[in-house]
Amino acid sequence: MPRPDGPLQFTSNHYRILYSCFSLFVLLYIPEPEYEKAPVGEELMEWLNIHFIEPSTEEGDHLSSLDSPWEDDSFWPYLTRATLRGLTKASIFFFHTLLKHPSREMQDLIPVVIPLLESQPRLQNFKAERDFAYASRRWLDKVKALRVEMDRVPEELRFDDHDNWWDSLSDIVGILEGRGEVIQRVSEELGADWKEVCCAWGVFVDTRFRREDLPEIVSEVVEQMPPDPTSMEDMIHSALFSDQPEQALRHAAQFDPWLAAHLADLMESLGMLDTSVNSESELSKRDEYVLSYTDYLHSDPTLWRIIVPYMYSCGEIGRERGDALLLRVPLYLHVKKTSDSSSLAAEAIANTVKEVSALCLEHQREHVRREACKVAAQLLARQKDYGLAVTYYISAEDWPGLGRVIDRVLEEYIQNGPASFASYAAKFIHSLQELPSRINTEGIFAHRLTFAVRYAQIHRLRAEGESPAAIFEIITLLREEIAPKSWWAVLLCDAVDLLQGGSNSLFSSNDLVLLLRRLEEIHIRTSQGCGDDYLNVLLRTIHGKSEKDALDRLKPVRFALAKYFARCTVSGSHNGVTLSQ
Repeated sequence: MPRPDGPLQFTSNHYRILYSCFSLFVLLYIPEPEYEKAPVGEELMEWLNIHFIEPSTEEGDHLSSLDSPWEDDSFWPYLTRATLRGLTKASIFFFHTLLKHPSREMQDLIPVVIPLLESQPRLQNFKAERDFAYASRRWLDKVKALRVEMDRVPEELRFDDHDNWWDSLSDIVGILEGRGEVIQRVSEELGADWKEVCCAWGVFVDTRFRREDLPEIVSEVVEQMPPDPTSMEDMIHSALFSDQPEQALRHAAQFDPWLAAHLADLMESLGMLDTSVNSESELSKRDEYVLSYTDYLHSDPTLWRIIVPYMYSCGEIGRERGDALLLRVPLYLHVKKTSDSSSLAAEAIANTVKEVSALCLEHQREHVRREACKVAAQLLARQKDYGLAVTYYISAEDWPGLGRVIDRVLEEYIQNGPASFASYAAKFIHSLQELPSRINTEGIFAHRLTFAVRYAQIHRLRAEGESPAAIFEIITLLREEIAPKSWWAVLLCDAVDLLQGGSNSLFSSNDLVLLLRRLEEIHIRTSQGCGDDYLNVLLRTIHGKSEKDALDRLKPVRFALAKYFARCTVSGSHNGVTLSQ
């Protein structure tokens, strides 16, 4: 049945090895509080039984199905291994079968063996270590008494029809006695390795040996039973048992960079690694392994969410790499995936910016967050998603970028007319509401955004027949100088278009004076050689070729305003404003 989340990247055995190595490290170097100095033998044996199951369940099932299991060649190896591993229930079960053994001497010994197995002291069952030690000594005295009983069995009665049962039982008793040479010999005969000897040592030979005692024991055992140099797992275990953290890391790095990185991280926090910085790499040992892991992950760019926190944990070099990754990969990655749909791309960018911003906030990388928003704004602007682009430019506090987007939207008016322009500019309303609280400096950017939004509003009002409201907006843009001077001529043309279709009450006297002043300034400044500052937009809008074409377009404006002025005027020049020829 297929896995719901896809196939495993590695074999199940690879993950088993990761687990065995990591759990061993935790057992040896991160014990439970107040257990740092406690005997560790039973915990090591439990670890061994979890990760290296021996004897097998299949062997036990086979033997339990036999009427006389001791006749099977695997019986005594199975029973010896079960005893060596501290598998009390399995051992007792098969010792009970020996009560039917044809040897009377065997039958007499088994009732002594079984209670010994059942009563072997376990540290976890005692509140104080001294009580455990006392119980262990008394129990060992009983084992010695069993040895005396065994030695009384005559040589000629130590055999059955298949084997020398006495020698096999003697090996088991030798294990219970805690005889190191017996444990090592039996382990070799059973095909066990150095780990099994070391773990059994703490259960039978020295029940009080502690973590700091382990390297000495390991060094003695591996002289006769060295670890397998072809097995990275065995080499890692050997280094951890021997308290050689740097050697363990070297082997771990050869096996899996994930394991090396996480072991190095823990080792440094536990004071097991030198924290000094390498003069060439400018990295500590821990950071070298962690960044090596990020290099490995980098082969899959979709893992950036995982990679960046690792990088940010590795000093200035790591932070620089994390910054570069955040700005180079996530946003462009989503754009490539959704290149056929601008709406999907915009949604992907927005979601990615949220994730990037959260990472930056967590790791205090505000400048990176702003730069990411700037990149997002640029990508969105290319797709003509100007509304979101403006939002991200404001978040990035990139005011020149904001200005460029506004200019592109205003360019839509020139190239494609008011309908296209209004549809884009209408999306700026939310950004305009946020802008005053976001900046305290150049009002030019706020004015340009305000102008784009309100000019789009004017065209919406015109389309809905709301001429008075549209006129009011035009007057406001001109009076408060929100409208750029390059757009004055266009606004004046719009005002006259509204005037010609409305009543005499559209403009107040003051409004009319304002319009005439703006028109007068356009003419005066044009005559002074500044026509490009005032007429460029109108000229491009009407597709004119020279300033004269733009001025000709303004002649009807002058005429309409003069005519309207005449209708509404009841006295002379009005505030000193006169109509020039």
